[in-house]
Amino acid sequence: MPRWPKPAEGSWTEHYPELGTAPMSYEDSISPEFFELEREAIFKRAWLNVGRVEQLPRTGSYFTKEIHAAHASVIVVRDRDGGINAFHNVCRHRGNKLVWDTLPREEVSGTCRQFTCKYHGWRYGLDGALNFVQQQEEFFDLDQSEYGLVRVHCEVWSGFVFVNLAPEPRQSLREFLGPMITDLDGYPFDALTERFGYRSEVGANWKLYMDAFQEFYHAPVLHGKQTPDNYSNAAQQAGFEAPHYRLEGPHRMVSTSGVVTWELDPSMRKPMEDITRSGLFGPWDTPDLGPLPAGVNPAGCEPWGLDSFQLWPNFVILIWSSGWYLTYHYWPTSYNTHIFEGNLYFPPSRSIRERVAHEMAAVTFKEYGLQDCSTLEATQMMLESRAVQAFPLNDQEILLRHLHKVAGDWVGDYQREKAEAGR
Repeated sequence: MPRWPKPAEGSWTEHYPELGTAPMSYEDSISPEFFELEREAIFKRAWLNVGRVEQLPRTGSYFTKEIHAAHASVIVVRDRDGGINAFHNVCRHRGNKLVWDTLPREEVSGTCRQFTCKYHGWRYGLDGALNFVQQQEEFFDLDQSEYGLVRVHCEVWSGFVFVNLAPEPRQSLREFLGPMITDLDGYPFDALTERFGYRSEVGANWKLYMDAFQEFYHAPVLHGKQTPDNYSNAAQQAGFEAPHYRLEGPHRMVSTSGVVTWELDPSMRKPMEDITRSGLFGPWDTPDLGPLPAGVNPAGCEPWGLDSFQLWPNFVILIWSSGWYLTYHYWPTSYNTHIFEGNLYFPPSRSIRERVAHEMAAVTFKEYGLQDCSTLEATQMMLESRAVQAFPLNDQEILLRHLHKVAGDWVGDYQREKAEAGR
């Protein structure tokens, strides 16, 4: 059960004794064998966010998602009744990938009335049913009703589309998310539809990049050059500690206090921030989003800056006090590579000034994200050397301990179940 807020005495980590306080191994981030277990234990069992409903605005709208860690490609489509379906992207005839354009490994999106295989012309409806077989008389007792697309479990929460690749998920999506996440019900995600996205292929284990965004201990040092010297020097001397952490099931969150950028001394701001009235913390002109749900700023931080919700296994929702949000995805491609995706969401611009403010926030955050990424290949290389095999973590790094423990727990559960099934 969640234990929060932090008791008056002691550290955060000490009040989660199951996490321990000893130096931590990163073997789970450098072992090819462990990654192969993660494929089965995690990415073929957990609910995975693959997009938002705004990507499917009308009947026949679709997109594909490559889930390398599960050796899967998924089609997500809006059907004629307005529902959202997900299917394995595999033609039932000879196993060709059904939906792709020029390069079969690339993700695609669009709108169609049906899906037609490029190889032999089999056609499938938006509900996955097989509608047409080229020269059907040449087959032997072929029953079209038995050869529809293979369905993937698909559910939607607050406009976020999730899939589960297990034959039968152990929990509904809402049960999987739990109260810490579902307490965000009512946040106006659907009103923040102006999106800016970026994507990077990273030479490091997926959990290492998640770690980079799960603590702010690094911020005054790694991002110091992104701010004027007097502000950077003051930040490095003072350090930074988030005032609230929370763990619930496999998920984590951290709340931080805020900085009112326009109230800073002008010498602590960049000229471009003054010109655009925007920057890392978002546009200065905050939209009125109405009353926020109980799940936002649950500890009542004042001034509040942001909440970062780390949804197991590889999805992050980061809600800013200035009226916008962003998401991160970490999609493993091997034990030491993954694809990182970042998306920033704002209310639709009503003027050129608002558009410029949104773009300023987007490019600023991209720069910070790339700085966070800049250390990862060096970290991966040195972890793989195994010259050092235990690493001390401080109290601000509690979410890192939790992420790696959950990964180990899911792999351990899978191994035990497999052993029991083999008896």
